[in-house]
Amino acid sequence: MSVLSGKKIVLGITAGIAAYKTTFLVRLFVKAGAEVKVVMTPSAKEFVTPLTLSTLSKNEVHSSFTNEDDENAQWNNHVALALWADFFIIAPATANTLSKMAHGTCDNLLLAVYLSAKCPVYYAPAMDLDMYQHPSTKETFEKLTSFGNIQIPATHGELASGLVGQGRMAEPEDIVAFIEKDIAEKLPLRGKKVLITAGPTYEAIDPVRFIGNHSSGKMGYAIADEAANLGAEVILVSGPSSVLLKNPTVHKISVTSAQEMYVSVHEHFSQCDVAILSAAVADYRPVSVASEKIKKKEGNLTLQLEKTQDILASIGKIKEKQFLVGFALETQNELENAKIKLEKKNLDLIVLNSLRDKGAGFKGETNKVTFVAKDNKVVPFSVKPKTEVAKDILQYIIAQFHA
Repeated sequence: MSVLSGKKIVLGITAGIAAYKTTFLVRLFVKAGAEVKVVMTPSAKEFVTPLTLSTLSKNEVHSSFTNEDDENAQWNNHVALALWADFFIIAPATANTLSKMAHGTCDNLLLAVYLSAKCPVYYAPAMDLDMYQHPSTKETFEKLTSFGNIQIPATHGELASGLVGQGRMAEPEDIVAFIEKDIAEKLPLRGKKVLITAGPTYEAIDPVRFIGNHSSGKMGYAIADEAANLGAEVILVSGPSSVLLKNPTVHKISVTSAQEMYVSVHEHFSQCDVAILSAAVADYRPVSVASEKIKKKEGNLTLQLEKTQDILASIGKIKEKQFLVGFALETQNELENAKIKLEKKNLDLIVLNSLRDKGAGFKGETNKVTFVAKDNKVVPFSVKPKTEVAKDILQYIIAQFHA
């Protein structure tokens, strides 16, 4: 899966002959899973039509602050467009537009969006050889670099003038590859291995029945997806769950029982940098499992149960460099019990939630958690979608790596 999947891209097109290649560029961004909105300079429309670009991007193309042909014209809000974007990419970027960017000139919609952008800005220069080599152009590049803008280097080849040299806009495939590589290298969990558990465990009574719980696995799967999105190598050990992963790079290991999860976690724990155990593991299992279905009889059925192995406590004992996170679902004395669990199991962080809190617990799309850290710091959060809770957990962990 591309790191651009699910990202919002504003593509700025200026008036250079290479503008015709942006049709391929838009298509590649869309194919990578990004949502694309195009902003053009008025002169760029002489090289490639807004109709073509809107068809490919499936979004309206903007080139002015208002649509002058519409008597009920509405303002094209450059600020909203800039804030919408995760990435702003200007390709082709002519010498004229680059110079205006460097000096803060704002005489068209594209430049207004650029000056309002708070996201990473990439630009792909496209100009003739002598223009590319001119001292003023080099000064422009230096100034844009000082602004934090990222140049996608022009390539060497035949130019529109007939000259041969540097100044050709990078090919669309190379632009996408450059951006993907740059984003991937800056992901905060790049190079980290994260082990996550999720879902319930089922402890067999007989071939038909089992002891289980109401965990859906949604929280753990959300953490796994987000960790992978942040660049981590993710191993997800999951009990029975119908939840689907969104990030195909996550390596999922399916288990059923607490013992199977115990074995799998211990197999991978020594190689991981972070372990987040969010699974709702059964505390007890039947001492013996019937080989045939137990028939209904008069009177009561008595099951003898034994404790399962405590996975979290067991890896807390052998923890070395790993950052270890546990979950605690409580119904009473929540904070006190969470602190006891944190110390007893040698955790770095415990994510506490209470069944008494509205919006927390199993099966739902939301959760309400409180972080309890090793230094006794307590950080409560409001009710949020589980995808947002996953982000909070991982951002906390990232902050500890850089503390």
